[in-house]
Amino acid sequence: MSKERARRRAVRLAQQEKERAARARSTSRRQRRQATLRRLTPRRPGRTGRLFVRRSRTERAGIAVLAVASLVVVWLAVPDMALRLLLIAVLLLVAPAAVVIALGRRT
Repeated sequence: MSKERARRRAVRLAQQEKERAARARSTSRRQRRQATLRRLTPRRPGRTGRLFVRRSRTERAGIAVLAVASLVVVWLAVPDMALRLLLIAVLLLVAPAAVVIALGRRT
């Protein structure tokens, strides 16, 4: 009786070991396949998760200084309040396009 149980246990353990090895092979195969797909899949350029990565710190500072300077010039040079507000709105709408044209890259 005990020899029979030992034989069945040995068969069961051998079967479990074989299944574990098959699972390990399929897992590593799956991981290799995923790694290959990751390598072959094209990535969108410039997507780093940060907001201002495409501009250097000096470019961003220059953009901010020019924007504030132009707002100050409009505020001081234009006497009519309605015209001031209109010019500031136009400046805010045109500024992104001017930055792209001046620096040659999209934000």
